[in-house]
Amino acid sequence: MITLKSPSELARMREAGRIVAVVLALLREKIAPGVTTEELNALAEETILKHGAVPSFKGYRGYPAALCVSVNEEVVHGIPGSRVINEGDLVSMDVGTIYKGFQGDAAITVAVGEVSPAARRLLEVTAGALEAGIAQCRAGQHMGDVSAAIQNYAESRGFSVVREYTGHGIGRKMHEDPQIPNFGEPGRGALLRPGMTFALEPMVTMGTWRTRVLDNGWTVVTLDGQLSAHFEHTIAVTDDEPEILTRL
Repeated sequence: MITLKSPSELARMREAGRIVAVVLALLREKIAPGVTTEELNALAEETILKHGAVPSFKGYRGYPAALCVSVNEEVVHGIPGSRVINEGDLVSMDVGTIYKGFQGDAAITVAVGEVSPAARRLLEVTAGALEAGIAQCRAGQHMGDVSAAIQNYAESRGFSVVREYTGHGIGRKMHEDPQIPNFGEPGRGALLRPGMTFALEPMVTMGTWRTRVLDNGWTVVTLDGQLSAHFEHTIAVTDDEPEILTRL
């Protein structure tokens, strides 16, 4: 279960989250047709280290990079390499940092150049689903309220939420209990209390929610090959409004 954080622990998580936000802002500026996914990874790692943190993904269960870069039908865990970003791609970038023993984790999906209205709508709805979940992150709510808000937002607009991968508690470890599905029923699950910290990350698709993993053992793609988007923030529950730790 999530452990409650002391003020000093939350301060370190805020800094870990701030560094994640800085990295994602730089990646958003850098990404363009002709850029390789490895160039994005190199920028992410360089920036994380420059700010006194370390990449939490690199080496985690054998993952080889500081950044996950997932393109078009790739949902999550795309491994950076020689792939060139093209005009019209949807590119998800997921970053994790460790600062003085505490973690931050966030993701964005960006449209590279001109994309179809349907792809643009997918991005808007996925980002909106994350905001709907965050709005439920208040003391006294249940984790099921968060999950249901994400699901209802996406599905009521004609999209699907991936069910095989979830959000998660976060603190000293990148993945802590509980898992936070992007679907659920209101009033169920853990009661939210001030000091709890977790990462919400809706993964939304244009077609089926079912996925498969490529032969590299990491990259998750939609089963039907349709587009996917992924947005994520690290959140702290407070006595008042939820605090987004990975937003500048």
